[in-house]
Amino acid sequence: MTDRYAVIGNPIEHSLSPRIHQRFAELTGEDIAYLRLLGSTDDFAGDARHFLDTGGKGLNVTVPFKEQAFTLADDLSTRARRAGAVNTLIVTDQGLRGDNTDGIGLVRDLRDNHGFDFTGRRVLLLGAGGAARGVVRPLLDAGPRHIVIANRTASKADALAARADSARVSARGLDKLEGERFDLIINATAAGLTDALPDIPDTLLAKGGWSYDMMYASEPTAFVRWGRTRGASKALDGLGMLVEQAAESFCLWRGTRPPTGPVIAMLKE
Repeated sequence: MTDRYAVIGNPIEHSLSPRIHQRFAELTGEDIAYLRLLGSTDDFAGDARHFLDTGGKGLNVTVPFKEQAFTLADDLSTRARRAGAVNTLIVTDQGLRGDNTDGIGLVRDLRDNHGFDFTGRRVLLLGAGGAARGVVRPLLDAGPRHIVIANRTASKADALAARADSARVSARGLDKLEGERFDLIINATAAGLTDALPDIPDTLLAKGGWSYDMMYASEPTAFVRWGRTRGASKALDGLGMLVEQAAESFCLWRGTRPPTGPVIAMLKE
C-alpha cells in the first residue's frame, strides 16, 4: 500500500510541500502520497491524531502549530528539544517522535547551495518565535563568531538566547541595533507572513554581507528587496531552506536522502 504523509498548517493552500515530496518520491523510487491538511486553530492535536490514527505515517508541521506539535510528540529528538518546536512528526513502534529540520535546512541551503562560510561571521537573527527557535542551535554549530537575536519584544529574544546557553549568542530589542554591522541577516519574523518588513535600521549589513528571508514567494519578498537595495552580496529567500528541510524530513521517514538540486530547480522554473 502507498504510505500517506501530509503537511498541516493554517493557512495551508499555498504550501509547496506536496510538490516537493512527490518529486522526492519520483527521484528515489519511494511509494508515497503527500497531502495538505488545514489544521484547526482550536484542535490541532485532534486533526493531527485523526490523520495518523487513520494510517498516516508522518506529518510536516508549519505555522502556527510547531509548538503544539512539540507537546503532542511522545518522544523528541535533541534538535526538537533544543528548539522547543517540532516541524516533523514520525510514527514509530514506540509512539510519535518529534523532530525539527528547519535549522539544518537553513544551514545546508546557505552553506551547501550558496557557498556561505559561517566561520568567524557575525549573524543577526530577526525574530524569536517558533521559526527562530528551530534554527539557533544549528546556526551556532555552523561556527559563526557571534549570533545576535533581535526581537520587537526584547524579553523574548533574551529567553531564546538563554535557551542557546552560549557566550556566542546574545539578544536585544529591534530598537537597540543602531550602529551594528552583520555579515548575515536572517529574517524569521512574523512580518514575513504579510510581506512586511521588521522595523530595523537601513545600515545593518556589513560590506559583502548577505540577507536571507526564511519566507518564500513567487516574487521577491519585502526582505529580499530590502537586502538588494542595501547592497547585499546575496539577497535570498527561503525556497532552498524549504526544500532542504523537506529532504531531511523525507530521510527521517523513508531512510533515504533525496537529491535537492533538481527539486529547487523545478520550483524556480
